[in-house]
Amino acid sequence: MQRKVQETCGFTNVTNVYGGIQLKCQKNRKHQKSIRLCGCILIAAFFIVLLSGKLPEVARRRQVRESDRQKQTYNNTYEIDVSKKQTDNTKIAKKNPKIRVLLMTTGYTRAFHTEVKVSGKEGLILRIGAKKVSVPAGKTVTIKASNRRLKKHTIKIRARKGTVQVKSIRRGYGTPSYSGTLELKSAGKKIALINELTVEDYLCAVVPSEMPVSYKLEALKAQAVCARSYAYRQMENYAYPKYRAHVNDSTDYQVYGNSKQADSAVKAVRQTAGETAKYKGKIATTYYYSTSSGRTTTTAAWGSTSSAATGYLKSVRVSGKNGDYEKNLPWYRWTVDVTAARLSTILCKNTGKDVGSIRKIYISKRGPGKVALELKVKGDKGNLTIKTENKIRSALAGDYDIRKQDGSKVKFRTLLPSAFITITKKKSQIHIRGGGFGHGIGMSQTGANEMAKQGKTYKEILKLFYSDITVEN
Repeated sequence: MQRKVQETCGFTNVTNVYGGIQLKCQKNRKHQKSIRLCGCILIAAFFIVLLSGKLPEVARRRQVRESDRQKQTYNNTYEIDVSKKQTDNTKIAKKNPKIRVLLMTTGYTRAFHTEVKVSGKEGLILRIGAKKVSVPAGKTVTIKASNRRLKKHTIKIRARKGTVQVKSIRRGYGTPSYSGTLELKSAGKKIALINELTVEDYLCAVVPSEMPVSYKLEALKAQAVCARSYAYRQMENYAYPKYRAHVNDSTDYQVYGNSKQADSAVKAVRQTAGETAKYKGKIATTYYYSTSSGRTTTTAAWGSTSSAATGYLKSVRVSGKNGDYEKNLPWYRWTVDVTAARLSTILCKNTGKDVGSIRKIYISKRGPGKVALELKVKGDKGNLTIKTENKIRSALAGDYDIRKQDGSKVKFRTLLPSAFITITKKKSQIHIRGGGFGHGIGMSQTGANEMAKQGKTYKEILKLFYSDITVEN
């Protein structure tokens, strides 16, 4: 929405309208002489300043200041403020392309929305086709999937200043806010909501969502490099080609915007700006997970065959001179005790195969790091073979207690903590002993933090988990 300005010789009226700027000046004959006198004085003053050579310099400085203000207001990128470089080791990214993120519904249950509600503390600018609409500060705009304009146009939304709040979504910290631009596209009877922003801004909302912000700075910096490298690899293709979205904001890729931004996470992104992990000159796909069992594994855990291109994903010991870095953490070791009858019911529910009374259950094949690759179950009604770490974890997950090594108990109904397990059957009881939390490929986040506590730098951390990589801007 543009502004119509009426100047009436002595005061200015401003009204919001569609259209161009119109200037009107109504002459007042009673003041013509005064105006002419003032005009002569202003003209004389103008030439005095001009001849002194000061006016161009004043104008130039004003233009620079205005340009700087616009950059700080509209770019919203964390590496813009180079004045902090001397105090917090901020780096400048050589490139900072834009990533397009499809924002899912509350709980990440669906990709598309029935309606979208947005607002901005300083107001919003909506662009609907060629039309530009201004929304006052604090006002909420609701756009439903049935909106006729949405059927014809992409609706683009940006904040006048700061971020756009999406009130129709709930995230871990409440109502989320997003930098950059929001795009609403018709998706049949739903709405596709895409957030387009720079990679560096994106990372400032990924790092705190993927790693506790209380972790050591060097661990957060390692996480920032991993997240940036992973993002660049995902940007090579569109996950949602129809909407030109590279990723979504869930665990399908990297969790984005689920936790509130924090100074420590922003600092980690700034101090590693533009840096990625590279292997033989190409950006590596830097997988990561929560906690290791003392060893990592390779993509063989997912049924993939290792290749020269993924040579950096090797099975390594996550240990130092004092042993495994995570040996004192709760998830380093855990156990499950469940009856054979109950586990048989769980297996039937999760796999659709009823083996009856379990006679034998064991790991028939292991991969690098001793991760379970194949599980076999023999029962009085039939046999069952389950392959790959994710399917094994899914098959064994049930409504039973998992005891961590600190004595605390939790339940995991959809996925066993890891596939670094042993299984033994004694009479009617089955005992599962496991280690770590996550798939075990790439960087352990708690391992990174424990290494940082012992003085390791983020580059040393990364080079332990990703063999033969370099960290480059």
